[in-house]
This record gives sequence, C-alpha cells and structure tokens, in this order.
Amino acid sequence: MLTTTLDETATMPIRIAENISTRSGAMLVSAVPPMEHSMNTIDWLTRHALATPERTAVVDVSTGNRVTYGDLNGSASRAAGFLESRGIQQGDRVAVLSSNCAEMLYALFACQKLGAIFLPLNFRLPLMELGPILTEAEPALLLYHHEFLDLAQQINLPAIEIHRICDSPPYRRFHPVDWNETQMLLYTSGTTGKPKGAMLSHRMNLWNAINVAVRDLQTSDIALVHSPLYATGGLNVALLPMLFLGGQVVLMKRWDPDEVLQIIEQERVTAFFAGPTQLLMMTQSPKWLTTDLSSLRYIVSGGAPMPSYIMESILQRGVPYRQGFGMTEVGASCFALEAGEARKKPGSIGFPSFSIEARIAGEDGVDVAQGTVGELLLRTPAMIDGYWNNPEATVQALRDGWFHTGDLARQDEDGYYYIVGRKKDMFISAGEKIYPAEIENALATNPRIAKVAVTGVPHPLWGEVGAAAIVVKAGETLTEADVQFFLRPRLARFKLPQIVLFLPELPRSPSGTVQKLEIRRLALEKMQ
Repeated sequence: MLTTTLDETATMPIRIAENISTRSGAMLVSAVPPMEHSMNTIDWLTRHALATPERTAVVDVSTGNRVTYGDLNGSASRAAGFLESRGIQQGDRVAVLSSNCAEMLYALFACQKLGAIFLPLNFRLPLMELGPILTEAEPALLLYHHEFLDLAQQINLPAIEIHRICDSPPYRRFHPVDWNETQMLLYTSGTTGKPKGAMLSHRMNLWNAINVAVRDLQTSDIALVHSPLYATGGLNVALLPMLFLGGQVVLMKRWDPDEVLQIIEQERVTAFFAGPTQLLMMTQSPKWLTTDLSSLRYIVSGGAPMPSYIMESILQRGVPYRQGFGMTEVGASCFALEAGEARKKPGSIGFPSFSIEARIAGEDGVDVAQGTVGELLLRTPAMIDGYWNNPEATVQALRDGWFHTGDLARQDEDGYYYIVGRKKDMFISAGEKIYPAEIENALATNPRIAKVAVTGVPHPLWGEVGAAAIVVKAGETLTEADVQFFLRPRLARFKLPQIVLFLPELPRSPSGTVQKLEIRRLALEKMQ
C-alpha cells in the first residue's frame, strides 16, 4: 500500500515553507511573519490591509457591497473593539446565529484579533438541539441576524444584533495568540446523537489554507461561497483559504441554482464548491446551457459520490471537474482528484493534500494490503486537537497521533484513494451528515413507540435519505404524519426520515443484531 509521507518538521507552524508552488508560479507566503510589538502574528487581515488595502476581498451578494481588504480589516477591528467593550476576553466563546453576510466575517476576524473563540451556530437547528451545544460551549455572548430574532430571544444569553457589531472605535491592542489555541468551535453530531465540538486551532486553519493554496486556489481567483458559514464547507473549502491568499470571495446568503449561474457570469467566478445535489439542480436549470461559464477554472464537489450523469453534464459544458474529500476534523481539503482525471478514475477522491499523511488500516491497526478495504486514518497539522469538553470522544478519534475517520477506503493499483463506505452508521443527505442514533434517540422518547431503527437509503436527488422502522407499542396507534409531527420540534428538518415503516418487529440476525440491510431493502421497496 502506498502511504503519503510528511516531513516531521513541516508539522511545526513556525517552519512553514517560504515558497508555495501554484499553477501560476511561485508565490511567497510569509505565513508566520516576524513578531512585531504592534501586531498579532496570527492576524492575516492586517497584513493584507497593509499590503493591498484597495483590493476587493468580499462581494456580499445580499447587499451588493464590495468590501476591500482595508475596509474588511477596519470593520473587523471595530468589531473587536465592540466585543472587548462587552467584556469579551481571550478564550471566551462568541456564538453567532446568522445566515451568510459580511458581518459574520467581521465577527470571525474580530475573534481572531482578540484571541476569542468563534462559535457559529447551525440556524437550521431547533432550540432543543441548540440547547446542549450552548450548555457545553458556554458562550459569553450571542450575535444574531435579525431574521433569527425569535430564536435568539429564546436563548438565555446576552444577545446583540450582528449588524451593530461595528458600532465601536477600532480595537488597537493585540493579544499574543498561540498557534495551537482554539480559533473556532464547529459542532457536528456524534454517532451517539450527542453533538461534538470540534476544536479548530489557528494552526489547523492555517495549514488547511496552505493545503488548498498548493493544489486548488490562487491569489487571482474569485471564489464563490454559498455554503453556510456554520460548517467547514462554508468556512474552509474556499473562504478562509481565499482570504489567506489575499484573493476575492463572492459570498451568497444561501444556495439558489439560478442565482449561482447568474453570479458566475456576472462576477467572472473562477472556482466554487458544491455538493452533487446542488450541481444536479444547476444542470437542470433553464440557465445551464446559456450561462457564460468560461471564467471557471474548475468546479469541485464532495460530501457524497458524484453520479456520472451529473459529471458528464459539467464536462460537456467545457468546465473542468474535480472530486474532493474533507471533514470538519481534518480540514476541508484532505484529498483531491485533479481536473482531467474524472473520467479516468470515476469515484476516486485522488491523493492526499500537501500536508496530509494517509493510511488504510484493519481492525488491528495494521495497514492493509493495496486494494483491501480498511479504515482511513489521517495525520496532519491541519487536524483538530480534540473535542470541546469531551475527552472520551477525543481519545476515540485521536490515537497514536492519527485521526480515525470512521470512513472505509481502499487504494487501487495506481495508488488512487476511494471511499467505499462508513464504518459507523452515518449517512449523508444533500451534503448534511446525519447519524441514525440521533433520530433513534428522539423517536425513543415517544411513549407510543416500543422499538425503532433508522438507516440511510439511496435517493436520486438527495443522495441518501433516512428510513425509520418503527414497532408501535401494543394497544397504541401511530401514523407517518404523527411521526413527522413529533420530530419537527426536536430535529432539524433535513434529519426527518422520509420513509417510515411500521413493522410488527425489527428484523434481527440470529445473534440479535438489528439487520439494517433488511430495513433498507424494505424501504427501497416502498419507494418504488
């Protein structure tokens, strides 16, 4: 089996290579500048504001505002002053409940300047799901967008509308920040249904940006970002790497396929990321064949396997397509299949990124033979140091310096990597990771349900959807509408099972294990 190696010295943030090679040539990156008395050395934004203050950093589509690096840094500095005036100190968590907007970036970089921890909240979650996150993370302040006022008022935190964040004089002092300190907390659901707060350090986000810069982006790029900024897909696929490089980001409030096509033509977008479901929507849009896509250097997809017919629709328009693979805990750019190889290696995620070491191991932890399926293990400076206040999950995921992904993978004879399944019972619907245990735990609280099992089944549009097999208690009645009504206040809409099976008993193996393959078969029969 081929193993990607990484020089141990490269794991030290202070030893970042001075020259990063891109397709446009050598680019000097002073990622760790000499210490200065007046500047936080982790503050990328101030560096760009000094060097290229008039260069456009962000185009906020929802407002039409074009924000230069000078303006972005100035707004972030005022936001830092605002947070400090509210008592925010180094290490404090600042929760943000907002759709994509420039103010979210002001808050993010204000936290970076202060050494505070940015905690973006998934606005799709109901209060019952946000509660455990807020209890564990203990944020000192909530910034909210006015469209989420009702939800914000139900959260027991000091709350301030995010558009007021720049109503203060600029923050002038700079806290020294360690590269290994946590920069942001991104919460993901766990296999037990309990959310886990992935601690992304300054070091991790820097190295993820380097990984992207080496293979994907250039300073001259214009990257479209539409994914929500509460997740790594919105923050770390293109946004932070692009701003690290000093390039331009076009920020959409939310996904809309027709608007995406319009923006690509209007802003001359050169690169963007989208999941297979989103790309299907784009290719089915009436604007797909008439939009000028000549500016695009490539489209990259990830989060789920790409159906060949969608890929062909993209390639037939003359747009290079790349398959990627990433995760919250190990950066958004772990693997990439180079443009031009999509037909040559269909389904492959390519090779590990610049700073990634990869292994495929069996249950005994020993590397398996090439071509054999095993668990994908990764090691890189671009990975988390653990989960917030969750030592058990940290020890389970990080062992002997390797992150255990839970994904099953293999390498072909040429060394290309393929994801073939998931070790844990998780499925992905429209790019959102969903853990059956979370839905099972919610349904188990229904007094009319005796037993329940949930699994994912293939779906032509969403990739996968949830199927729930339910055994109703004796003497009780339950309908599919009852199940959906019960779950709506307890789970995000995208987690609701689309197929509900009422069975006299859950199918089990001779050893008593629930046979989810049989549930999947029954669900597929119902879908036909």
